[in-house]
Amino acid sequence: MLPYAIELDGEFCGQLTIGNVTHGALRSAWIGYWVAKERNGGGVATAALALGLDHGFGPVGLHRIEATVRPENAPSRAVLAKARFREEGLLKRYLEVEGAWRDHLLVAITIEELAGSATSALVRDGRASWA
Repeated sequence: MLPYAIELDGEFCGQLTIGNVTHGALRSAWIGYWVAKERNGGGVATAALALGLDHGFGPVGLHRIEATVRPENAPSRAVLAKARFREEGLLKRYLEVEGAWRDHLLVAITIEELAGSATSALVRDGRASWA
């Protein structure tokens, strides 16, 4: 597992994790993230996810990266969509959350679908700029 701290202006505000890294014929992993509520809506999760994708598809050498998200979590679904993840299906009663088994959407992206780096794609789409 590859856990990374998310910092903004020198302050810890979340975490990004790349897990179940598998090499060989599969070359796949999952990615997950969370950002402190007071930092939501400012593009922090989107930027962190893009950097994680670039790391996974670059130095880690992955071909496919997956994520799961609860269907009702519209903000997180938007973050994944901005990073160009596509929905693959519904995982029924996938994770136990707050004492109940919850459905999750499975989303994924492959290196061929990205056409360059994820951070560059955000800039091309007008969602970020180089500082």
